[in-house]
Amino acid sequence: MSSVSTVSPFDPPPVRKREIFGWCCFDFANSAFTTVIITVVYAVYFMRVVAGNDPRGPGWWGTALAVSQVVVILLAPLLGAVADVTARKKTFLMGSAVVCSIATAALYFTGAGDVWLALALVIVANMTFSLGENFCAAFLPEISTAENVGRISGFGWAFGYLGGLVSLVLALVILQSGEGRAPWTFVMTGAFFLLACLPTLLLRERARRRSLAKGESYVSLAWGQIREMRRDLPQHRTLARFFLAMTLYMVGLTAVIAFASVFATQTLHMTQSEVIVLFIVLQVAGVAGAYGFGLLQDRLGAKVSLVLSLALWLIVCGWAAVCHTKGEFYAIGVIAGAAMGSLQSSGRAVVSGLTPPGRGGEFFGYWGFFGKLAGVFGPFMFGWVTTGFGFQAAIVVTGLFFASGLAVVAALPFGARRR
Repeated sequence: MSSVSTVSPFDPPPVRKREIFGWCCFDFANSAFTTVIITVVYAVYFMRVVAGNDPRGPGWWGTALAVSQVVVILLAPLLGAVADVTARKKTFLMGSAVVCSIATAALYFTGAGDVWLALALVIVANMTFSLGENFCAAFLPEISTAENVGRISGFGWAFGYLGGLVSLVLALVILQSGEGRAPWTFVMTGAFFLLACLPTLLLRERARRRSLAKGESYVSLAWGQIREMRRDLPQHRTLARFFLAMTLYMVGLTAVIAFASVFATQTLHMTQSEVIVLFIVLQVAGVAGAYGFGLLQDRLGAKVSLVLSLALWLIVCGWAAVCHTKGEFYAIGVIAGAAMGSLQSSGRAVVSGLTPPGRGGEFFGYWGFFGKLAGVFGPFMFGWVTTGFGFQAAIVVTGLFFASGLAVVAALPFGARRR
């Protein structure tokens, strides 16, 4: 069996500001995909044009997103093992960006009735997007300290919301340039992702390559990580309980991301341009939420930040369930934007703060596993509850997941910072 040569021991190079900038740029780049494709433009385009307003459309959309996350759950341990052993997280990170960009641009070729082609491309694009999230997050313990992890994670999410904001403005310009221009927003999004993530090449790989032991393979390492997770996580009780809370509230968050614009257009009858303006407002609020709550976490602790974020989500769900006007939904969008940025930033920083030194790839593999597990249930649940019982019922169920996550977080014992 072939093995990987071991690099002689050396002190890891100091982290430079340009590396942090490059890391943040990946969040800036990939937010174009999740904002334009999953949340705002293509989700509506799929329902109206591709699926022809078929009542099963929400169920199909939610199922495609769920399938993509199932594939990620199956592949992530194997790819994580290869990346850790070969010390090539950056290679896998950039590779995921290339594949996602190509699949996104290819959505240009989907039109009326191309349901299966559209769903297949969405599955590939969302799968590689999600794998890229894992590899990007695995760099956080290498470029941060206990004192600044909240700020750096917050910078990343703030950059992400800025990327989403820029991509939405570009999409709005394309849509308003003439009829039938929506497919060009998909090409723009793929190109935006690919070009905007180029500064991520500034990151340096600090992990050390190692040799595979005799009788060891990448597959055995992947399955070993799953067995180790079952054995190891109970020994990290706080982190295990946090992953439970994260799974619960991420079910709600992934559902919101997948169906917010569909709700706005089908229930409140907002136009595509109105939805884009709404999400531009949401992105600005997201920047403030990610950065502001990052500072709050470094000063008062992760628990305070998470509790406040989840409380905001309960307000969002409660108000959305009884919302009947566009003006109300704009106000809800501001709260949701701040809550979304803060919740994601705080969660990633908590995992970094509780990760043992030298095990970033492994523990962020756990982070990715539970986040993707939530991504299986959230869109699938919301899509088919909407199909069977309507949007209001789906929103109420989503709120219950946020409430459950809040209950678990409130009982967590972690303090202000990792020591």
